[in-house]
Amino acid sequence: MGLSCLLLTSDPTLLKVMRTAFSAASVDLELRTDAASAIELSCRRHLDGFVIDCDDASGARDVLAKIRGSRSNQLSVIFVVVNATTTVNISLKARANFVLTKPVPHTLLRGVLDIAVARMEREHRRYFRHKASMAIQLFCNTGGSFAGKIKNVSEGGLALTLTHFGPTAVEGVVTVQFELPSAKPQTFQAKAAVVWNDAYAMGLRFLRIEPGCRSGFEAWLDSLEAQLRFRESTQPRNAIPGGRG
Repeated sequence: MGLSCLLLTSDPTLLKVMRTAFSAASVDLELRTDAASAIELSCRRHLDGFVIDCDDASGARDVLAKIRGSRSNQLSVIFVVVNATTTVNISLKARANFVLTKPVPHTLLRGVLDIAVARMEREHRRYFRHKASMAIQLFCNTGGSFAGKIKNVSEGGLALTLTHFGPTAVEGVVTVQFELPSAKPQTFQAKAAVVWNDAYAMGLRFLRIEPGCRSGFEAWLDSLEAQLRFRESTQPRNAIPGGRG
């Protein structure tokens, strides 16, 4: 369940500083040196945080706007690094959480990370997807219904594959229904929005979980968390079960 952040920069000095500090905080960094690939990744998957070299990476401001406009990453933690051109006020108005000025002091960065990591961990728990494999039904507002199979699930949503039709056949808001595994079987129902899809799978974000289903759903997630913790305690540290939708 390790944290993962995207770093957009072509500055080798900043890269070295960030890698050292984030590694010490047990946060993985995925490097992108151009805005287009950073935007592509941020649109494709959820990340716990972003480090944007705002003044020395071309198109960096566009990346910041895209992140805050996306459904998957609009609440992710964003560090903006400025270098005389972009002001702190501009960065904060663009909804950056932390603003750092080059050259970035190691001691300041460590202090900021102490605060930021706690925030990223809270958001990570909401997004972390536990592996699952069970039947699910989707009901569209148009009256159509689709059968599928859950791939993974989190507090905030799930990923699935459809049995007979490609995921692109489903869009907008749907009702999801599946049986919660427990000693007393219970049907889970929720409204969810389609946040991404491709030729093989799709991701849903829960909008409203039926009140009578929430306690059973949370108990199931707790059991999945306990199983994950047990597996982590018996596996090598670099083995990362579970995943993201």
